[in-house]
Amino acid sequence: MLRIVLALYTAFALGANPAAADPALAALLEGDMRKLSFHAEARAVPQVAFHDPDGAEYRLGDWQGRHVLVNFWATWCAPCREEMPALEQLQAEFGGERFEVVTIATGRNSVEGIERFFAEVGVTGLPVLLDNRSALGREMGVMGLPVTVLLDPEGQEIARMLGEADWSGPSARALVTALTGG
Repeated sequence: MLRIVLALYTAFALGANPAAADPALAALLEGDMRKLSFHAEARAVPQVAFHDPDGAEYRLGDWQGRHVLVNFWATWCAPCREEMPALEQLQAEFGGERFEVVTIATGRNSVEGIERFFAEVGVTGLPVLLDNRSALGREMGVMGLPVTVLLDPEGQEIARMLGEADWSGPSARALVTALTGG
């Protein structure tokens, strides 16, 4: 574990995408985090609008200036049910000026269904954001759920994972610590 933190911290201190600076770093990630694939170069993300239950529009660029974990999910997605509480724990520990968890329900998900889902899994601290027509999901290449995308402070995609993960586990927390410098 200490080896992971030191390796990721070194990459962060050098101002680089951890995997691009040293491809061996990705191999250091343990457990579910092994599914996280860092890109050799940061990729632009589409600025397709999505919204909250009140109709306010958002774009991924709204979170520029911090690292962002964007999670695409749906109420019918069984792995999402397992993953959502861990995402909330990660947000509770790291959310703020340098890091944010942004959960986006993609496809046909009613606000009532999302609220019921969150109540059933005990989530109270994550945003209710909707991509009802999957426009952002399609533009982002989301082919299954859940999909998690990491954005750098410039708003570019630096890593992606297909499938659920324990985002509250030690490897995920070490990764966020290294990315955010704290």
